[in-house]
Amino acid sequence: MTSFRTLDELDPKGKRILLRVDLNVPMEDGSVTDLTRIERVLPTIRELADKGGKVVLLAHFGRPKGKPDPKESLGPVTRALEKALGKSVRSAPDCIREAAASAVRSMRDGDVLLLENTRFHPGEEKNDPQFARALAANGDVFVNDAFSAAHRAHASTEGLAYLLPAYAGRAMQAELEALAKALETPRRPVAAIVGGAKVSTKLELLGNLSAKVEILIIGGGMANTFLAAHGIDVGRSLCEHELAKTALDMEAEAKAKGCEIMLPSDAVLATEFKAHAPHRVAALDDIKRDEMILDIGPRSVAAITAKLGSVATLVWNGPVGAFELPPFDAGTVAIARKAASLTQARKLVSIGGGGDTVAALNRAGVADKFTYVSTAGGAFLEWLEGKALPGVEALCKA
Repeated sequence: MTSFRTLDELDPKGKRILLRVDLNVPMEDGSVTDLTRIERVLPTIRELADKGGKVVLLAHFGRPKGKPDPKESLGPVTRALEKALGKSVRSAPDCIREAAASAVRSMRDGDVLLLENTRFHPGEEKNDPQFARALAANGDVFVNDAFSAAHRAHASTEGLAYLLPAYAGRAMQAELEALAKALETPRRPVAAIVGGAKVSTKLELLGNLSAKVEILIIGGGMANTFLAAHGIDVGRSLCEHELAKTALDMEAEAKAKGCEIMLPSDAVLATEFKAHAPHRVAALDDIKRDEMILDIGPRSVAAITAKLGSVATLVWNGPVGAFELPPFDAGTVAIARKAASLTQARKLVSIGGGGDTVAALNRAGVADKFTYVSTAGGAFLEWLEGKALPGVEALCKA
């Protein structure tokens, strides 16, 4: 990854800092229900404010389709941010024009201001140069701390970086450094766990990882497609039978690159997709027509956890079973706890990311015991797929 400027190179005192953050948080009845994304950006906000910067926050919320929508206002988020930050956070009814400019003019060193939803303007998602210039008019420097939005070439994530001196915030810096440890300059050997429902949604991911890791562990519903391609009757399990040849071709390509593919060797089966459904453990040649694979079995768990003991770096995207339905979370939880234990013993660098992965690691109680857990979702997945992220590329070129 090309080098980028960090806050270590910025003296913010007296400067108007346009700080792009991700405040697209879950809401219920007007209240924020999960503070994770807010908590991730607090260190950057505090550092810039404590050093005398005028911190002007830019963020999107929801999908207002380029026009103001009261239901997508950042107003309720302002209150949650203020409480989490422990200091006053002012707000403005727009992110450009006089409403924003007057609010910025009235700021003192150390103040924090949250401008209204950038997506209230069509120029944001179109990355319109004129809109980017209107945003830039209220800042002296640009700091991007929203890795989760870095895969979008929008005005406030990419355009601004070409108009103002640009820096990575602390959360962005931590994400980029963690990702570099995972695949760019990793300790080897490297293993990747890829789970989730469908092979079709992760073709690019599997292709990119197979060229960069020594071991590719495939679980979840997508493993069923590989098993079926090998002639195993997976019963009523989620399976993309039409991708059987694709799966076999992918395996052959991976092996040609020196990448070992690990598939489940046994399974936890049920006839109903619901929590605590009657279930049994069986070998793969003993799956009945009316049964579904809802988790990997104990032999598979033992093989995977043993393999983790022989690698130096782990990248994880996607659970290996229906983790949201107990007891079909057992495989994912056992592997997560083994990875966490190895990480705490400093025997493993562990990087996890993606919505379901974060939820699964939280369920296992080990999210804080991994080397790094990315909450970025789409941006994390696109990075694993080997795609350039516009918001990151702009920081590197600025």
